[in-house]
Amino acid sequence: MEIISKAGDALIAAAKSGVAIEPLRHEIGVTDIDQAYAIQEYVRAVRLKSGGKIVGKKIGLTSVAVQKQLGVDQPDFGMLWADTHIPNGGSVSYTDILQPKAEAELAFILKADVPLQPTMDDVIQAIDCVKASIEVVGSRIVNWDIRITDTVADNASASHFVLGDQKVNLDEVDLTGCGMKLYVNNELRSEGSGAACLGNPLNAVLWLANEMGRRNTPLQAGDIILSGALGPMVPIVAGDHILAKIDGFDDVTFSCV
Repeated sequence: MEIISKAGDALIAAAKSGVAIEPLRHEIGVTDIDQAYAIQEYVRAVRLKSGGKIVGKKIGLTSVAVQKQLGVDQPDFGMLWADTHIPNGGSVSYTDILQPKAEAELAFILKADVPLQPTMDDVIQAIDCVKASIEVVGSRIVNWDIRITDTVADNASASHFVLGDQKVNLDEVDLTGCGMKLYVNNELRSEGSGAACLGNPLNAVLWLANEMGRRNTPLQAGDIILSGALGPMVPIVAGDHILAKIDGFDDVTFSCV
């Protein structure tokens, strides 16, 4: 327990001070994912105790290429917090995020609870709508020098997120073929498609639903689920304006100030 609290306190201190820490894998190793999630849960408990509110979950490592880079064969997950939601067209302070990067993805809003051992049909029936989104990831680990245990402990490198205003019905979205383009200051910096997210973003949501069910913390009505990047993430700095275009959706934008 001491190593969990020590690592968790270090992550909390990094977030408060804006000074990134050395990789946690030097202390917890690179294979003990359960211990890394225990650190994430420790930090979560501290944040909840101080008044934080969870509004959903994010899925990371949905790109096979990134999984290979980190030596893993599965995605990971983290929490979305109410105070990290950026309104569409709004802004976030660069100093609020450590080493920020942006990626465009699809967000699923749930209208019903998901059972502990869900099927794909259970997941589909629980979805109210789909929105375009931008996730702003950040790492409390210096220079993004991460492996799987580093990012899992660090809330899957979550930071902030933007949701589009437009609600689209699930059956109106080409989940695999939809194209994505991400612009920074009107310059195309990333592109991809729905297929980049585990072949289909719904595959990522089903993985998360089963993982949360296994932990006896099933997905619930009202949850926002960020399903994973549709293309490479890009670094951003103060003064940048970020725009995401995903086929079938209105634009999603925010500024880093």
